Amino acid sequence: MIPQIEIARPIGRARITPGSISMADFLQRIAERGDVEAFRKLFQAYGPRVKSYMMRQGADANTAEELAQETMLTVWRKASLYSGEKGSATTWIFTIARNLRIDRLRKEMTWVALPEGHNEEASTDALPDEILSEQERKKRVQAALAGLPPDQFEVVSLSYIEGLSHSEIAERLGLPLGTVKSRMRLAYQKIRELVEDLK
Repeated sequence: MIPQIEIARPIGRARITPGSISMADFLQRIAERGDVEAFRKLFQAYGPRVKSYMMRQGADANTAEELAQETMLTVWRKASLYSGEKGSATTWIFTIARNLRIDRLRKEMTWVALPEGHNEEASTDALPDEILSEQERKKRVQAALAGLPPDQFEVVSLSYIEGLSHSEIAERLGLPLGTVKSRMRLAYQKIRELVEDLK
């Protein structure tokens, strides 16, 4: 059974907050037990974004909506194929969207040969899903850093902003080396917990 969710009606974007369920977890719930509520949250988070992406690529509103719905239905059907080791949920979903858009263009366009001697190089620009994923990662890292206790933030700042080694940080702050390493480890753990599903 495929859930009936309309993209055309106003919907809010699902927010991910520390301690909340990640988009990758929603995909897992859909894959394992056909969780309609998990699909609804994914749809609310990505349906409008995929539609906007399609419109930025030149699709009219109706075609963009069709492709967005087709993308999300493919997510529903193929959620079991998602693997966090190969990329974030955002990257996976936008890859599906991009492939569907390409398929639609192939069906609609007739083949036109390029003029002789015309060499076209592939773009080196980042893909939209990669840009979105990187923006999400930056926001989460910034939020994680802002939420660190002052002592942990201090050692992370000295390490990454000033480029000091652990022993140099220990000397600067007058702390035992083990204390510096412990604070760094705790800070890394907190940051990793908030950004792990974007890897």
